[in-house]
Amino acid sequence: MARGVEPLIIGRVIGEVVDIFNPSVRLDVTYNSSKQVSNGHELMPAVVTSKPRVEIGGEDMRSAYTLIMVDPDAPSPSDPYLREHLHWIVTDIPGTTDITFGKEIVCYETPKPVVGIHRYIFILFKQTRGRQTVRTPSSRDCFNTRRFAAENGLGLPVAVVYFNAQRETAARRR
Repeated sequence: MARGVEPLIIGRVIGEVVDIFNPSVRLDVTYNSSKQVSNGHELMPAVVTSKPRVEIGGEDMRSAYTLIMVDPDAPSPSDPYLREHLHWIVTDIPGTTDITFGKEIVCYETPKPVVGIHRYIFILFKQTRGRQTVRTPSSRDCFNTRRFAAENGLGLPVAVVYFNAQRETAARRR
């Protein structure tokens, strides 16, 4: 088993959100210019209020990518009946750049976990047909990454990274 997917299996990202895949592209997600997203690590909700900086280490500028961010634990991990809640979609991201060069089709929604520990997952797909039209989902709730990828010809992910977050109490903010 590749070391890159092991934390994704342990965190139930592979299985619940995506199928097993072979990571082939570098994906760096950073909040507030210093908080790097690392599989299974916790970030406070106050840190993730603004869009992160996302850098892709793709093959070349001719490759294009789609980035999706979801919360499979909405509204609570014990009863995720809104699974997956969609937080963000950016398409047509050129390889070897950051997402500012892509096309945002679903604007960034700040994670706001209310109950329990939530996983926030960034899934990167290589677009098989270069620049392509990706259909905008009709709703953020009950989004399905696998179905979206199949309907838009995206195949398996090329990179995935996730962080955990939970509601900040007054004591935790001090």
